[in-house]
Amino acid sequence: MKKFLVVVFCLAAVNFVFAAQNPCDVKIGSHKAVTPVDKNDQDWWQPRHKAIVERVKQGNVDIIMIGDSITHGWEGAGKPVWDQYYANRNVVNMGFSGDKTEHVIWRLQNGEIENINPKLAIIMIGTNNSGGDYTSEEIADGVKAIVCQVRTKLPNTKILMLAIFPRGDAEQRKDKTKGASLNPQWERNDKASKLFAKVADNKTIFYLNINKKFLNKKGQLPRDVMPDLLHPKEKGYAIWAKAMEPMIVKLTGEKKKK
Repeated sequence: MKKFLVVVFCLAAVNFVFAAQNPCDVKIGSHKAVTPVDKNDQDWWQPRHKAIVERVKQGNVDIIMIGDSITHGWEGAGKPVWDQYYANRNVVNMGFSGDKTEHVIWRLQNGEIENINPKLAIIMIGTNNSGGDYTSEEIADGVKAIVCQVRTKLPNTKILMLAIFPRGDAEQRKDKTKGASLNPQWERNDKASKLFAKVADNKTIFYLNINKKFLNKKGQLPRDVMPDLLHPKEKGYAIWAKAMEPMIVKLTGEKKKK
């Protein structure tokens, strides 16, 4: 009987240790990565926000992609891949160039996810925070706060957090003859990703790290995938879409395409 109780206690302890963190434990306003702010100093930003608000008012939204310029780029270098994978799936692109976590929080609090019921929200944000004096912990908090916003406003929507993509730092991006090797900014993003991954409960919130797909055999980020060592070209978007597709199919309940 004592052995049985010990086993039960140990199993309970294991479950406690590995229980997913609550993304809503992050206090809005506690530091700048989680303090909502707009970017009205940029003349294109508010019109894009308003256009997305108007788009979601029309309904018929099955998937939303939330992010920065890397997500925004599905409308540029990634357009051919978008047309192949997402054009006929009621996907709304909520990527804004230059956005940090705090800008995304503001957008989500101001109409971009009101009165919709998408099957899936895909989140990939944080690399712009890593270029400043934000810590990995603060970046992770920013992502968690975004997850909280989505989960609170869209309780029936599954959430897929993507690890922040690998990138070159300022010096590596200047040398256009080389790719990027692991650098402090990349490491900061990797640490942040590991931290916010802890809110994944694999029930409604999921985490996916596809970063190795972008790298060559030496573990370097090549320019034929991301020419400026930050933004994918068409080849990079194709890698992204292909790597993410099985999870999208699973989480949306779609039938796998033959």
